Order: sequence, then structure tokens, then C-alpha cells
Amino acid sequence: MFEIFGEMDSAEEINRTAEGLKNEGDKENLFKLAEENGIDAAFAQMYYAGGAKSLCDVATAAIGKVEAEAAELKPVEIIADWVEYIKVECLDNEELARAVRRKGKSLKGCIGYLLAWSFKARYKVDKDIIKAAGINNANVEMGIPGMGRAKKLIKEYYLKQEGVK
Repeated sequence: MFEIFGEMDSAEEINRTAEGLKNEGDKENLFKLAEENGIDAAFAQMYYAGGAKSLCDVATAAIGKVEAEAAELKPVEIIADWVEYIKVECLDNEELARAVRRKGKSLKGCIGYLLAWSFKARYKVDKDIIKAAGINNANVEMGIPGMGRAKKLIKEYYLKQEGVK
């Protein structure tokens, strides 16, 4: 991931690089830039052909980064839901989208932040629920955040300043 052009810090940085490649007529590397940053090839084609002023906007850059990271992570179940929450929040919140794109912030880091909260917030599951699940003689604990809490934690992770908690 980010092997050719490196991790870019913003949509503006991606667009400056894309502009340079376009001006050089380097369509191949423009498409590699788009792919590496999770930006659809159709957008790259439209940009190269002059149908768009830039390769991406703030939300597209953020969602592209999340999708590129998710392709490597291969999330399932609740973690896949968390990934979708991040992408939806990037569409609705430009500040968050900019933070998601920042170097040093990552999907793995965000999922780790959610997981750490989950372990700290564990609670014992009612014995009748355990019995109904067909589990015998077990002490079961859960701590998965609901959608609202997960969205709050996602914002905390991406928007918190380094060194400030």
C-alpha cells in the first residue's frame, strides 16, 4: 500500500501530484496514483480527459484511503460495519475526512482504538442469555460498541491531536 507515491497527507497533495502527471502526459502513473489512493479509475480517466478540475475532493481522498487500507485488512462482520461508518462520516464531515487522510492515521489504528474501548467496556452477559445460546458453565463478557458509540470513537481517534487524549 502506498508503495509508488507514498502516503499522501491530503486531497490537495494528491491533486498536485495528479496535476504534475497530467501536465507531463503520464497517464499510466496518473492511473497508478489513483489506484494507490483508492480513487476509481473512471475518475482518473475523467480527470485526464479534462472532464474534472481535480482527481479527488476531500471526501473522495479520505474514502479512497479507507478503501485502500480495507483491501489490505479484509474486514468482516462488525469491523466491516465500522469501516462503513468511517466512510459515511467522511461524506458528512469534511474535518473528519481531512483527518482520515492525514499521515499517521490509519484504519488499523482506528480499529485498534475501537477494540481497546471494547475490552475496557466489557460486561458480563446475563446467565439466561448464555443458557439460551446453548453455552454451559461459561463466563461470557461482551463489549462491542453500538453504532452511535462507534461513530463517536471513530471521531475521537481521527480528530484527537497527537499527545492529547
